[in-house]
Amino acid sequence: GCCTFDEPLGSCGYSQSDEDDLNWDQVNAPVKPSSGQGMPSGSFMLVNTSGRFAGQKAHLLMPHLKENDTHCIDFHYYVSSKSGASPGTLNVYVKVNDGPVGNPVWNTSITATWNRAELAISTFWPNFYQVVFEVVTSGHPGYVAIDEVKVLGHPCTKTPHFLRLQSVEVNAGQFATFQCTASGGTDSSDRLWLQGIYVRDAPLKDIKVFNTRRFVALFSVVNATKRDAGNYRCIIQTEGGVGVSNYAELIVKEPPVPIAPPQLSSVGATYLWIQLNANSINGDGPIIQREVEYRTSSGSWYDIQPVDSTSYKIGHLDPDTEYEISVLLTRPGEGGTGSPGPALKTRTKCADPMRGPRRLEVVEIRSRQITICWEPFGYNVTRCHQYNLTVHYRYQAGGQEQVREEVSWDTESSHPQHTITNLSPYTNVSIKLVLMNPEGRKESQELVVQTDEDVPSAVPLESIQGSTFEEKIFLQWREPAQTYGVITLYEV
Repeated sequence: GCCTFDEPLGSCGYSQSDEDDLNWDQVNAPVKPSSGQGMPSGSFMLVNTSGRFAGQKAHLLMPHLKENDTHCIDFHYYVSSKSGASPGTLNVYVKVNDGPVGNPVWNTSITATWNRAELAISTFWPNFYQVVFEVVTSGHPGYVAIDEVKVLGHPCTKTPHFLRLQSVEVNAGQFATFQCTASGGTDSSDRLWLQGIYVRDAPLKDIKVFNTRRFVALFSVVNATKRDAGNYRCIIQTEGGVGVSNYAELIVKEPPVPIAPPQLSSVGATYLWIQLNANSINGDGPIIQREVEYRTSSGSWYDIQPVDSTSYKIGHLDPDTEYEISVLLTRPGEGGTGSPGPALKTRTKCADPMRGPRRLEVVEIRSRQITICWEPFGYNVTRCHQYNLTVHYRYQAGGQEQVREEVSWDTESSHPQHTITNLSPYTNVSIKLVLMNPEGRKESQELVVQTDEDVPSAVPLESIQGSTFEEKIFLQWREPAQTYGVITLYEV
C-alpha cells in the first residue's frame, strides 16, 4: 500500500476508477513548473480542477489491505488555488470487503500547502479493506494532490485506534447502544460519530475516559426499527487524522405477534378453556414467554396471566359476560413482548341464581286483589342478564285448589311491585316469587295472605220457607252461595 509515486502507478497496486468523471494525473516534477502557479514540485498524484464543472469526481483506489495487526496509513495532501477559492473537496473512503463505499470518513477543502494526515483503520481478519481517495470539483480552478502514502506497522501517533466493535441486537422500538472502545487519548476538539451504511448516523451519547490510553464512546440508535438494521462503525476525527473501527451489525428484531386468535375449547359460567393457537406468528422468535390477556368487552377491566402450555383455563370470571381474549408472546431482550394478537370474543354461560327474592311483603290487600313488593335485586343475584321473575300463587275456590302464575315485568325498578287480580274475597292465598334463568331457579319464602271481605251474594229465593202462627211468622233460608266473609246480620 506504500507509494511515493516515483514509479508508475500500477507498480504500487493503485488504480483509477472507471465510474468517475475524470482521472488523477501522476506528476513527476522535480522542479516546480513555471506555468503551473500553485502546483507543487516532486512526484505525486494530482487532480487539476481547471475547466471542470462543479460536482465532477475523480477516484484513486489503493490496493486491498488485510492487516490483522495494528497499523497506520500516513499520507500527505495538498490543496491549492491561485484565486484563493477552494478548487474542490478531498474525501477519503474506507470500503470493506468490496462492499459499498458508504460516506467519507475524512475530508478537507481548505487550501493549504502540503499537510499530513493519518488513518487508524481497525478491521480484523478475515476482513479486508480498500482506501479510496476522491476529489469532488467545486467549479474553481486549482490543484488537489496526495503523496507519500505509507502503511506503517505501528499505531498512529495523533489518532486513536478502535478495538473490535461488537454487533448489537435489540427489539424494535428500543435504544440500540454501541460501545466504541479506543486505544489512545481524546479531547473536546475531536469529533466522534457512529457511521452507518444506507442507514442514519448516530451522534455521540456519552464518553467515558479511563486514562490517557483508553476511552469508551457510547452511541445510541433511538427507537430502532427494521429500517435501522445494518452495519455501523465508529469514527473519530482528530486534528491529525481519522480513526475507523470495523463494521458491526445492528440486528433489529420484531417482537412476535400471533397471526390467529386463540380457539375456544369449552365454556362455563366462571371459566373459559382456550387453545393459544400461537404457532404461526408475525415477527421474530424464539418465544420465551406466553401470556393470555383478557378483558371485558364493555368497561376497562383487564388481566394478564402467564401461560406455560398450549391450552389454558381462565377462571374466576363473571357469568354471562363477554370477554375479549388475546395472546401475548415475548422474545428475548428488553421490549421483546409483542402487541396482543387478534382477539377471541366469547361469552361465559349464565350461572344458577345466587338466591331467591327476599323480603316479600304485602303492600295492599283488597277483596279481589293483592299487591306485593320485594327487595330489589340485580346481576349479582340473577348471575345472568336474561332471566324471568314469576309470581306463583294458589288458593281454594269451589272446593278445588287453584294454582296460577304470572310474569312480573317490574324487575328493574328500585321499588318493584306486582298486583294479583281476579281473586275471590275472603280467601287465603299462598304467594311466592320464582327467579329463573337458563341455568336454574330460586324461590322466595312463601307468603300467606287473606283477601278482604266483600258483599255476599243474594240468599237463594227457592230456599226461603215460612210458617205462620197466630202471633208470628217463622222464616228460614240457606246461606248465600258466596258469603265472601262472615255474615253477621240478615235483614227481613
